[in-house]
This record gives sequence, C-alpha cells and structure tokens, in this order.
Amino acid sequence: MNNGSAPTVLEELRSCAFDVEGRVFGASNATLRCTLETGTAIVYKPQRGERPLWDFPDGTLTGREIACFEIDRILGFGLIPPTVWRDDGPAGAGMVQIWVDEDDPARLVDVVVPDEVPEGWLTVLQASDAQGNPLMLVHADDVRLQQMAVLDAVINNGDRKGGHVITDVFGGIWGVDHGVTLSVEPKLRTVLWGWADQFLAPESLTALEVLDEELAEGLTQVERWLSHDEVRALRGRVAELLTTGKLPAPSLDWPAIPWPVF
Repeated sequence: MNNGSAPTVLEELRSCAFDVEGRVFGASNATLRCTLETGTAIVYKPQRGERPLWDFPDGTLTGREIACFEIDRILGFGLIPPTVWRDDGPAGAGMVQIWVDEDDPARLVDVVVPDEVPEGWLTVLQASDAQGNPLMLVHADDVRLQQMAVLDAVINNGDRKGGHVITDVFGGIWGVDHGVTLSVEPKLRTVLWGWADQFLAPESLTALEVLDEELAEGLTQVERWLSHDEVRALRGRVAELLTTGKLPAPSLDWPAIPWPVF
C-alpha cells in the first residue's frame, strides 16, 4: 500500500459491504479485522465498543480517528491510512480504516540494549529492565517520523506507542490508533521525542500554514467530531507551532512516554 488516499479507496471504504474476520487481540477498545467485498482488509472500530475514559466524553473516540485522518490529509503528510465513518457496520456505527500489514523487522521505533542502537538513530529514553540491565528507547532519524511528531503535536496525541508506528512491506510509514487525541488539556505522550524543542522543517511549517488557513475558514469534516472548545484548542496548538517554529518538549505536568511503550 502506498501512502495516500485516492478517492476510489475512500469510496470503497464508504460503500462496500464487509464481513468480520475476528477481533484484534490486546486492543483496549473493540477493534475488528474485516474484509470488504472487494477483498480489501480493513479495521473496524464500532462506537459502542469504546471503553469509557475519565478524560474523554463517552462515544467520541472513533470520531476523533476520522478527524485526525482529515487533519493529516490537509497537512499533506499521508501518514494515517484512509479512514471513514460507517453507520451500517455489523456491530453498529463506527470508523473503518484500511488495514496495513506490518513489516516488523523494518520497524523504526525500538527498545534495545546500548550496544545495539542502529547508527544515526535518536535516543528518547534510557532505562533498565527488571534485572537492572540497561535499555534504550530509540527511533530512526527519518523525515516521515518527524512529520508524525508534528502531526502528534497538532492532534495532541496522548498515546503514540511504538506499536502505533507501522512500517509496511513497501517502506511506507503509517500512524494508527488516534482515538485518544484532540483533547483541550495538554496530553502529548509519545515515543517520538527525538526532535524535542528542535526547529520545524520548512515543509512542515508550510503544511501548518495551510492547516491554519483551512481551520480559520471552518473545516466541517473535522469540527463535526469535536466540541467547540476542542476546535479552539486545536487552532491554538497550530498557532503555537507556527509562532515558536519548534516541536514541543516534554511537559512535567503529564507523563511524556506512553505505557506500555509497545
């Protein structure tokens, strides 16, 4: 699968019937692997399968995934697989998204011992295991990952685990699981801190300017999933990134690294 969201793919997601194959093990919310009648594999997350969270309104996580896809699309990063809303899912209304097969050996985020850090990779955290052996959380110094870090700052991603960064068999990089996002309160929690407090690339600044203009005019496809305060906070985060010209640094007011990391 190549990065992008051709209209034919989105139309396929919106209109084709699909069958459930099974549930994805380990997901905190109901996450079902399904197949469209065309043979395309998808992820289906029914709204009624969401686990209530104390800091997010009930029933809003699946819609946030669609808002994040639209934001990524406007930024032009192409990091989130095509994602749409379906009212007619077998378990009720929810979001459907193209399934991405992961090339695990090609992963760009990892936990390794110090002697095994790949050349050129960035260190996020140094820690130790239960036996006291040193470990390091690292990720590649890759422009696409840096764009993902920008996207996470925009959407206020509270759960960018290493397992939510997928490299496919064609070398494409994808971000998945964006339900815990777009809160009013600062909640950025990610494994992609390698560029913390560094200046944004010119291409990212240009993308943010486009998003800022679109938000100023009103983005129905984003705003329909969020409260008024959440939209205002989104615009504020974009404005802050443009003003500082830098990626954020970890805050002492909120855990900076998700747990578990993978």
